[in-house]
Amino acid sequence: MLATVARNARPKCPRKVFRFQGCYIENDAFRSPGSRRFAVTQAAPTIPASVDDRALITLFDEPRNGFSSSPWSHTGLFGHPSLTHPRALISLTNSTLLRAQKLADRILRSRESRDELFKVVKNLDRLSDLLCGVIDLSELVRNAHPDRVWVDAANHAYEALCEFMNILNTHVGLYEVLKAVLSDKEIMDSIGPEAVQTALIFWRDFEKSAINLPPEQRDRFVALSTEIIVLGREFQRGVVTPRPPVSIKPEELSGLKDQGMGVRLKLQARFTNRDLLIYPGSLQAQMIMRAAPDEEPRRRVYVAANSSTSQQIDILETMLKKRAELSRLVGSESFAHLTLDDKMAKSPENVNHFLNALKDHTAPAVKGALRSLSLRKQEHLNTPPFPIIQAWDRDFYCPPEPPAPPISLPPLTLGTVFMALSRLFSHLYGISLRPVHAASGEVWHTDVQKLEVVDETQGVIGWIYADLFARKGKPGGAAHYTVRCSRRTDDDDEVADCLEEIPDPRRLQESIDFEAVKRHRLPQREGVYQLPLVVLLCEFVRPSVSRGATVLQWHEVNTLFHEMGHAMHSMVGRTEYQNVAGTRCATDFVELPSILMEHFLNSPMVLSLFNPDSTTSLAQSPNHHIDPCHAIDTYQQILLAALDQIYHSPAVLERDFDSTSEYARLQNTCGMIPYVSGTSFQTQFGHLFGYGATYYSYLLDRAIASRVWGNVFSKDPLSRRLGERYKDEILRYGGGRDPWKMVSAILSSPELQSGDAEAMRIVGHWRIEDEMGLSGRH
Repeated sequence: MLATVARNARPKCPRKVFRFQGCYIENDAFRSPGSRRFAVTQAAPTIPASVDDRALITLFDEPRNGFSSSPWSHTGLFGHPSLTHPRALISLTNSTLLRAQKLADRILRSRESRDELFKVVKNLDRLSDLLCGVIDLSELVRNAHPDRVWVDAANHAYEALCEFMNILNTHVGLYEVLKAVLSDKEIMDSIGPEAVQTALIFWRDFEKSAINLPPEQRDRFVALSTEIIVLGREFQRGVVTPRPPVSIKPEELSGLKDQGMGVRLKLQARFTNRDLLIYPGSLQAQMIMRAAPDEEPRRRVYVAANSSTSQQIDILETMLKKRAELSRLVGSESFAHLTLDDKMAKSPENVNHFLNALKDHTAPAVKGALRSLSLRKQEHLNTPPFPIIQAWDRDFYCPPEPPAPPISLPPLTLGTVFMALSRLFSHLYGISLRPVHAASGEVWHTDVQKLEVVDETQGVIGWIYADLFARKGKPGGAAHYTVRCSRRTDDDDEVADCLEEIPDPRRLQESIDFEAVKRHRLPQREGVYQLPLVVLLCEFVRPSVSRGATVLQWHEVNTLFHEMGHAMHSMVGRTEYQNVAGTRCATDFVELPSILMEHFLNSPMVLSLFNPDSTTSLAQSPNHHIDPCHAIDTYQQILLAALDQIYHSPAVLERDFDSTSEYARLQNTCGMIPYVSGTSFQTQFGHLFGYGATYYSYLLDRAIASRVWGNVFSKDPLSRRLGERYKDEILRYGGGRDPWKMVSAILSSPELQSGDAEAMRIVGHWRIEDEMGLSGRH
């Protein structure tokens, strides 16, 4: 899912008219892999591993012999010669602000010239890119750079440029110029569909920024926006705040199925002569939930883990009310209506159509799974038939299964997985990954490796910087940062920016040089393009002489495939406007390419690519094992998506609104497992801040990705013809085309083109083929 994460409590830059790409932060709440199902495929020839493919193994598995840094050349971060020290980032920021102001002035004068009016959309996109280029780089630096001085400089750059963006987002003059362009039929008929889509994105974002309101109400809009950000950060801090421990008597743990940690806990209690203090979320708490035969300790651990302070609940409810007030201020019925207007779903009513259909479709499997668990509970406790499964029973009677590949595979090293990814992309798109030397100063840590993304006909089409190993101070989890988007640059007409009017032109040179590094002419393609650059952040174990190469667990392989799905979207999404390039598309569409990548790991044909010496794909008997509890987890995620809609509906403005009561009502009326009195899980539902009103997005993209896999790729997952079709109908457009038209085209389903309530209902009835484990633990 697309998100800009402010990790150090600083003002978040507005993602509105002038937006920056930010990063994707993966969260286990969205993916907890389980059992797999896959189709039988016939053995087929595969493209042999190339020299570059094999070099990837050396690069990541033997880093001392790899390509990490070239000692004979020196440059700055990402190859920008000026960015050799933190002060240069401050200087670049000042230079960028000067150029941005001149370009904004040019746009404001556009109505003086008919020719200039035709260039308004292009110049607005240029202005956005000018600022995004430094903001996105700063966002990466402030999250990944190990040097505090660099981080401080990046924070300064980020805040200064975001403050200028705030001004642009509410600039009436710019809005009026765009309004003149949109109302001019001749211009709109001549600029092309991608430019029209870009113009409409600018327009909608202006409208959402209270641009039409009187000054006092605009000021109130800005104040509310700031309050929501502050409350959101407080809410997020509460999400990760440890819950108080629960006291467990040693005798309550008799008969533990876990004889390792369980024995240690009981010995601890015996030697201390005290009750055990178990902290929610700890390994001990997880063990008790999985292995304690007695219900009572499991119940107390569950309640402790899902309880909140009144202050945490108040922070959440205040944030929800402020969002509702802001939405009413700009004329929307609710925050959900405001947020969903430009998404695939279009409205909360359509989201609910989708969720209701998906819920109905999933319910029979959930009832069957719960019946199985109930029989286990009946046998275990010798109760009357079909005892109720409670929330604390789930892990005991159906312990989470460790993720595993669908067929037996040797240990998969990090280099082997990258080699397989490169081979897969070669089959599908004629694109491969090539390791290259990073010049001295080009990367922020010696762990970082640079890859060229190479198209067989166009040559280098972008770069991936892979920062994959855990280190102190580095953010946890997996992230995809788009540091630079693609766009066409040869028609920028920079001469008309009148930069010569600035008294000291040297002050602009840093920004001009910074922009120049990005530009390349691609073979077999008209024009000069700014090529994309992305960064992958993970926290894998670093290889060492004693341990050898990094061996990935299966869920880590899945994570890497998912993140590379985002990366390839950025690489292939070659548009003329950066505002719609690659992953710059609707929130409820952006995860489709990354989720689809996960499905490829269920094909024996694809898994054969992990063997560098293979030239024939595997043919394997099917594995029909299905984890019955996946349906329970999926259903719970559907309920959380529904709760997200309730919390962002007009209901929050009612005087008696109570977030805990709403959660309990939803769980007891639509859920399959009863609400537990005294709990308030909603204060741990962190996605309510970053993904407010859009939590359904993963479910929607899971359903679509499953359909694309089943209807397009499952029978021939290495087909170049199908890969080119997918690239041409989905990836290359980025956000420059209506997502429903793209989905309709790839699935040959014209009934989806309208993207209306019926289309959402149709998708809700599709099976979410959860090979990678859709459901998350919340």
